[in-house]
Parts: sequence; structure tokens; C-alpha cells
Amino acid sequence: MTFPAFQKRVLNYAGRMRILSGIQPSGSLHLGNYFGMMLPAIELQSRGQALYFIADYHSMTSLFDAEKRRCNTMDVALDFLACGLDPQNSIFFKQSDVPEVTELAWILSTLTPMSLLEKGHSFKDKTARGLPVNHGLFAYPVLMAADILIYDSNLVPVGRDQKQHVEMTRDMAIKFNEQYGQTLVIPEPQIREEVALVPGTDGQKMSKSHGNTIEIFGEEKAVRKKIMGIAMDSRTPAEPKPDADQNLAIQLLKLVAPAGEAAQWEDRLRAGGLGYGDLKKALFEYYWNYFAKARVRRAELKANPDHVQMVLTQGAIRARGLAQGVLKRVRRATGLE
Repeated sequence: MTFPAFQKRVLNYAGRMRILSGIQPSGSLHLGNYFGMMLPAIELQSRGQALYFIADYHSMTSLFDAEKRRCNTMDVALDFLACGLDPQNSIFFKQSDVPEVTELAWILSTLTPMSLLEKGHSFKDKTARGLPVNHGLFAYPVLMAADILIYDSNLVPVGRDQKQHVEMTRDMAIKFNEQYGQTLVIPEPQIREEVALVPGTDGQKMSKSHGNTIEIFGEEKAVRKKIMGIAMDSRTPAEPKPDADQNLAIQLLKLVAPAGEAAQWEDRLRAGGLGYGDLKKALFEYYWNYFAKARVRRAELKANPDHVQMVLTQGAIRARGLAQGVLKRVRRATGLE
């Protein structure tokens, strides 16, 4: 990856490539969240200075229960830490604990064309379905751009469906730099194509809004029921399935089972003789074992909420230190200072 001269100066000053990613506390995290965002983010901790935030401001466009937001925020913190986020090797914090991001969002909004925001996937989707849309949802890409730009982020790991937001961020940063001089770092998205879109139990993209999720830390009985209810076709076990790679259970199995074992299950399904029930039972066992250590770690963290809160507080202090430096640069460039 190459960076223009200004970005190289920022990168060299920071000492390492800066990586940023965030996730909304809008409900229980699921396999789509884990493989699409969390795992790639955790794996990047060793590659640079990683910042990961809980996007509680963003959740306000669709979640209007204050207590639920508090609970969800703690749950996201528990999930991320249990799954391997290391606060000694990254900066983990709540979005709302860095108020500088909202000032940068306003500054960016003065240069962002309405036509760009009207292209936003979430806005277009809700509008097309006749659902109510608030200003927060319409301006979501501006706040997301501020999230990224306020930390001089170089790399942003996202799912394929979020790539547009990083591209819009780049557009806003380029427009700002053209207007006020080289001030903002232009980020690059990183997408793991092989797991960018995780299918839900109904074949659509796994999403809380579709009600088709498999939670990372769901109750055993409830998750087993969900997996056993995954949509299948009406072919008998004896029939060969030449399209076995398109089977939902196989696609999910490839995420949580060792590659060689997943391939064996796919070959058995393709050849015929494997019942869907047996396949889904195997999927549940692989899923349950995959997160076994993380479940133990999560229980330990849940029993010590003060430690989790300390991690978030310390992360916010470090994040604000970075954000304040970038915002000062922006304020000088724009004549606010």
C-alpha cells in the first residue's frame, strides 16, 4: 500500500499505520458482525496502531431506548474483549466519549453535497421501502467520515456493504483538502472478500433488521433451534447436491470449521447420502466449539464490570489525545483558530 507525501508524514509521525473500525450497540452481535468486522479488526491489532470504538452516536438513528443503549454498549464491550481485542495493543472506547468527532462532522457537512448523501445505501433503502428517515440517518456518512478522519486513520476494515461509506469519506476528505489545503489523511478500506457477506438463516445477508441472525454468545438452546431451522430445499438425503457450495449450512460451516473438515462435509453433501438435519447438527457443534474459550472469557469479564469500564475510559483518553490534535489542525486550516 502506498501513501501520498502528506500521509507519509502523518504515518511516520505516528510511527505505525493507524487502523480504525467501529460497531453499533444496536443489539446482540452475531456471526455477520464477527466475521465481517470483528475478526478482521482483531487480526489487524499487530499491524499498526488500532482504534476500535462502540458507535453509540450512530445507534441513535434507530434505537430510542436509553437503557437498552447502555446495556447494548456494555454487551458490545464484553463481546469484543472476549473475542480477543487486546486493550494493551489497541485503543478501545465509546464514540460519544470523544466529542471532537461531532465538531468535525459539522465542519465536513458544510462541504458535503446533498447529492452525495442521497446516494447512501441505508438512506436509499429506507426511502424505497417507505420507512421513516431522520436527519441522523441521512447524515450518517458524514459522522462516519468524521469517525475515520478525526484519528488520521490509514486503514479501515469494513464489510463489502460498508465500502461505500469509506469511499464517501475519501470524497469528503479530498474535497476538504482541495478547499483548505492538505489537512486530512485519505483512508483506504480493507475488505475480506471471502467473508464480506455472511448469510443469515434465511439466505439473506445476516442482519438484526432481517431477524435472521446467529448470535456469537447466544443461549445454547435458542441458537441450536435457529440453526436447525435454517432454510433448506426439499431434496431427499439420497439425492446428490451438485450445488452443495450454495447450501446455507455449508457456507456457515466454512466459517467455523477447519477448512479440511468443512470440505469433507461439502463433498458428502454433493455426493448424496447426507441428511440436512445431520449437517445442521454438525454446524451447531462447530459453532459452539468455535466460541467456547470466548464464552468463558466473557463470563469472567461480565463478573468484573469495573474493569471493562476502566478499559473504555482509558481508551477514550488516548483517543481524545489523537482527535484533539487532528481537530486543531482542521480548525487552523479553516480559520476557526
